[in-house]
Amino acid sequence: MARRLRPVGMDFIEAAPVRLVFAARTAAPPEEVYQALAEEVGDWPRWFGAVTLARPTHGGAGREIRLRGGVRFRETVMAADPEQRYAYRVDETNAPGVRALLEEWRLTPAGSGTHVRWTFAADGPTPLRLALTAARPGLGHSFRTAVRTLDSRLTARRAAGR
Repeated sequence: MARRLRPVGMDFIEAAPVRLVFAARTAAPPEEVYQALAEEVGDWPRWFGAVTLARPTHGGAGREIRLRGGVRFRETVMAADPEQRYAYRVDETNAPGVRALLEEWRLTPAGSGTHVRWTFAADGPTPLRLALTAARPGLGHSFRTAVRTLDSRLTARRAAGR
């Protein structure tokens, strides 16, 4: 890992200089979505195309993530509220320019399914802020595709009775 980032608290989700918020719906109930996010971390590469490796660390209190293109993160889980929210802070990364990064997945019941909201909160110098803002469409597409893929996996799992 190249650099340690500034440690931020959950309030950073609202106060970050760059906040990218995306939403999607699943047919799966919140408990199944939460389980996939927080308890089955190693399966993330199967449904989130940008993720090539995901593994829990420190007994589930942290995560190691690798993305396509070679970006790596070491993270601390900041919130793990079953069926409601899963959030993590990036502590170390090899991504240039990032000073602070926190991501939150909010789960809200929506009929028999779930409304999923992902907030990507970051800080860095002006060029990074501009690059992240320009990347919004791609990040949104990646998120929506991931949620659709996850929903399909969870639907298949329910149909198989698991």
